[in-house]
Amino acid sequence: MRPAPLADRGHSGARPREAKQPSRPSQPSPRRARRAVTPQDERDYLHPEQKARKRIDEMLMAAGWIVQDYKAVNLYAGTGVAVRELITSAGPADYVLFVNRRAVGVIEAKKKGTTLSGVEWQTIKYQTNVPDELSAFLVDRKRDDGSTIRCVSYAYESTGDETWFTCHSDPEPTARQVHWFHRPETFESQIADAEKGVGGTLRARIPALPALTHDPGRLRDAQFVAITNLERSLKHNHPRALIQMAPGSGKTFAAANICERLIAHSQAKRILFLVDRANLGRQTLKEFQGFEVSGSGRKFTELYNVQHLTHNKVDPVASVCIGTIQRVFSMLRGEAELPDDLDEESAYEIGPSRPVEVDYNSELPIEAFDVIIIDECHRSIYGVWRQVLEYFDAFLIGLTATPGKQTFGFFNKNLVMEYGFPQAVADGVNVDFDVFRLSTAISESGSTIEAGYWTTFRDRETRDERLEQVDEDLAYDENDLDKKVVAKDQIRTIIRAIRDNLPAMFPDRDLDDDARLRHIPKTLIFAKDDSHAEDIVRIAREELGKGNDVVAKITYRSSEGGSKPEDLLQAFRTSYYPRIAVTVDMIATGTDVKPIEMVVFMRMVRSRNFFEQMKGRGVRTISDSDLQVVTPDAAHKDRFVLVDAVGVTETKLIETTPLERKRGVPLDKLLHQVALGQVSEDLVSTLASRLARIESRIGAGERERLEAIAGQSLKSIEHGLIEAIDPDRQLAAARATSGTEDPTDAQIDEAKAVMFAEAVMPIAANPELREALVDVQRSFDQVIDEISMDEITRAEFAVDARARAAEYVESFKAFLDEHKDEITALQVLYGRPYSKRLTYEDVKELAEAIGRPPHPWTPERLWEAYETLDASKVRGSAGTVLTNIVSLVRFTLGDEDELAPFPEQVNERFEAWIIQQESAGRAFSDEELEWLYLIRDHLAASLSIESRELLDPPFSQHGGLGRAKELFGPGLNELLDELGEVTAA
Repeated sequence: MRPAPLADRGHSGARPREAKQPSRPSQPSPRRARRAVTPQDERDYLHPEQKARKRIDEMLMAAGWIVQDYKAVNLYAGTGVAVRELITSAGPADYVLFVNRRAVGVIEAKKKGTTLSGVEWQTIKYQTNVPDELSAFLVDRKRDDGSTIRCVSYAYESTGDETWFTCHSDPEPTARQVHWFHRPETFESQIADAEKGVGGTLRARIPALPALTHDPGRLRDAQFVAITNLERSLKHNHPRALIQMAPGSGKTFAAANICERLIAHSQAKRILFLVDRANLGRQTLKEFQGFEVSGSGRKFTELYNVQHLTHNKVDPVASVCIGTIQRVFSMLRGEAELPDDLDEESAYEIGPSRPVEVDYNSELPIEAFDVIIIDECHRSIYGVWRQVLEYFDAFLIGLTATPGKQTFGFFNKNLVMEYGFPQAVADGVNVDFDVFRLSTAISESGSTIEAGYWTTFRDRETRDERLEQVDEDLAYDENDLDKKVVAKDQIRTIIRAIRDNLPAMFPDRDLDDDARLRHIPKTLIFAKDDSHAEDIVRIAREELGKGNDVVAKITYRSSEGGSKPEDLLQAFRTSYYPRIAVTVDMIATGTDVKPIEMVVFMRMVRSRNFFEQMKGRGVRTISDSDLQVVTPDAAHKDRFVLVDAVGVTETKLIETTPLERKRGVPLDKLLHQVALGQVSEDLVSTLASRLARIESRIGAGERERLEAIAGQSLKSIEHGLIEAIDPDRQLAAARATSGTEDPTDAQIDEAKAVMFAEAVMPIAANPELREALVDVQRSFDQVIDEISMDEITRAEFAVDARARAAEYVESFKAFLDEHKDEITALQVLYGRPYSKRLTYEDVKELAEAIGRPPHPWTPERLWEAYETLDASKVRGSAGTVLTNIVSLVRFTLGDEDELAPFPEQVNERFEAWIIQQESAGRAFSDEELEWLYLIRDHLAASLSIESRELLDPPFSQHGGLGRAKELFGPGLNELLDELGEVTAA
C-alpha cells in the first residue's frame, strides 16, 4: 500500500509554516510608538474555556480543518470541516468533525487544567447521539459486558494544552495522549480502508499478523524471540516496547524483519528508524539494502522505498525513513537544512541542556509515522529530546544493548526481550574477553616538575606551544593527566607496555626478529579528547616503529586533516591498515568493526551504559576467513583483550545524566549580557552549565579565590540558577505572588523574570567576579611534562576478581543466615513455616532490606559475582525483574543447582506442566493457551495470582474475569492455585 502523503495544503485552514534557515540569535526589533494588539492580548480577556476553544480552533486549522459555527455550516467548504456547537440528541457538542460531509468524530473542549479522563463519558454521549438525518461513519463497539454501542469513530478530549484521542475503530479503543489533532486526509484514508474491510487503522490490522516461522538459518533464537514478543506487545496495544539485546546480536537485522512484517502484513504506511548519528544511518541503510525478504528472493529496497534522511524533506513514497533525532527536530522547526556536522555528531554530544520544545508543523504532522524504532540512541534522547518522540502519534520501539534507568521508565518498563552479554557469549553470538590491567606510577599518583626546568605550555584548542621556566615546584595528581598536564612519558610507558606484552596477550601469533608481534591485532584505543588522541597517535607511531598507516585517529575532527572519518572507519573495518584506531566517541556506540581484538581504555568512564557500549566494540564475532583478510596470522577470534590503563574495570560505574557540553556564546559575552540585564531562561540555563564546567576544573586555590570574590561558593550560585529554571519552583513562586492556585501565563512569566534576576545577581552585580571567571577560563592551559620519567607498576591479567566475588557472596549468605528469622521472605525460603506461600510484598520487603545501607549488595552485582565464580552454573542476568531475588536466595541456600532468571524458571516449569496436561488428555484451545501464557507472565513478575486480578490489564483487554470463567469454568480458582504452586512456589 502506498504511504499516505505527509501533508495536503489544499484544504488547510491555516497558512503552512514557511521553511526557515537554521536558527540564529534574534536581533532587537525597531522601537514602535504603539504596540499592535496580538492574539495573546485577546486571550487575556477570555473565559478559561473560551481560551481553550480559541486554542483548539487554531490547532484544528493548522491541521487542515475548516472551523465553522453551526449556524454558518458549509460542509462543501473542504475535505475536513469542524462544526462548533452542532445540536445532537444529547445536546450541543463542542465540535463535530466531518470528512467529505460525513460526521466522523467529536471533540469535547475543557478549560486548561481539567483532568480529561473524567469527561470521556461526555464525549461518548455525543458520539452515540449524532442526529439520524446526518450522514455519518459509524462503528459498532463491543464492550466487556457483552453490549454493543454504535458511534462515530474518532473522539478527542482537549484543553488546547493537553489532548487525548480515542479511535473506536481499534480492537480495544484506548485513549492516548497526542500532541495535536490529526489531519482530515488521515481519517479519509482510514475510513476508505475500513470500508474495504482491511482495517482502518494500524491497531486494527496488527491482530492479523501471521505467526512468525522460526527458520534457524535465517534468524537466531534471540532474534526470533524478540520479534515474537514485540508483536505480542503490539497486539496487546502497548504503545511502547523495549528490546534489550547484547552488542552484535543482530538488533538491526531483527528490526528490518519487524519493518517488513508490519509493512507487508499490517500495511504500516511509514516507519521512522532513528539512529544516533549519520554514519550509523548509512550503516543501517546498507543493512536494509542487503536484507532479503523471506520467501521472495528480493531485497527489501526492491520491494519498498527506504530513505536516508540527508535533507530536511521526507519522500512521500518512503516506507522506511532513516535519520537522526536532531534532523527530525530541525524538520519540525521548519528549518531548510541541518548542517552536516550536526548530523554527524551523536545526539548525546550535541544534546541541549534542557528538554527541547516542539511546535506543530503541517509539513510533518503527528501521523507522519506509524512506528518509530529508536536504535542505540543515548539515554538523553529520552530526556532532553523526549518531546520530539512524543510529537508523533506512533508506536515507539526501543533497541538497545545497555538500557539506563531513564530508558526503562520511558518505555513504561515494557521490556519484551532481555538478551544479555552472558547469554550472547553462550550462544556464540558474542566473544568473551580478558582484562589486562596496566598501571604506572604517574597514572596512579601524578608527579612533580621541579622549579628551574624550562617547561612547555600548550593551548588546548590551538595546540600552540610556548616555553617557560617554572619558578616553583609544579605538582599534579592523576586526575590532572591529559587535562591540565600531558605527561608524555606516561603515554609512552603505556604504549610501550602494550607493545611488549602483545606476545603474552596473543601467544599463538607470529613474531618478528625483535620477538614482537608481526601483525598487531586490530586495536581500538579510547582517548579523553581530540588533543589526547593526537598525542597518543604521535607517540604510538614512534614507539611501534611503524609508519603513518599503522596508527590513525578516527574522531569527528579527523576531517580537519583532509581525511573523511567514514573512509578511515571503513578501512579500519575491512583493510589491513590501519592496525590501531584512536578515537574519543565516534566508534564508541553502534559502529560495527568485527575484526577488533583489543580495546584499550586510556580514559575513565563513569557511566555503566557508556562503558558497556565501548566494551561492546570488541565483542563482535567474525568468520575465520574474514578475520584472516585483515589479520593474516589470526586463526580464530574467540575472545578479545580489554586493556585497562585507567582502572575503569575496578570502578563502580553509575548512571549519569550529562550536563550541557556545547558552547554557545563565549563566556565573556554571556557574562556581559547578564550584567546588562539581558536575562532569559536559555541564558540562565547556559550560565549554570558553564559555571559547573569551571567549578569542576579549578583547583583548591582558584576555588578559594573565587569564593572570596563572590562571597559564596560557585556551587551555591549554580544551585540558584538551576532552581530558577525549575518549572515547579516557578509555578510555586507565581502562586505565592499572585495569591491564586491557578496563576495566568503572564503571572508565571513575571515570577520567572524575578527568579532569573535574583539568580544572576551574584554575577551581574559583581564585575570583579565576572573578570575573574573569564581569567580562570583563559588559564586552562596544558602543561607538557617532558621531565618526569614513568615506569610500569603493574602489567598483568586481573586475577583478584574471583577473590572479591567469593567475599561478596559469602557476606550475602551471612546476611541471609543472620536475618532468616526476621524477614518474612527468608522465613518462607528457609522452609519455616512450611505451609506459607511467598508473596510479592514479601519479596519487596526482602529487596528493601538487602538494598538498605550500609549493605553493598545489588542483584546485578550478586549475579555477576556468581558468574565470576562458576559461569557454568549461571545463565541470564539479574535484569530489572524483582522476583529474580528469589532465584538468588534459592541458589545461595543451595536449593537450586543453577542460577537463572526467575521468569525463565517459571516458563520452564510452565512448559513442563503444559506437556503433562496434554499427556493426561487435556487439550487447550488457542484462546485458553493465550490466557495461560498471560497468567504465567503474571506469576513470573508477581509470584501469585488471584481471580480478582483478572479484572485488571492485561486480562481486562481479553475479556477480564468474566471471559476467564467462561473458558475455564468453576475450576478457575483451582487452576490459578495449581499454576502458582507448580510454577512460582
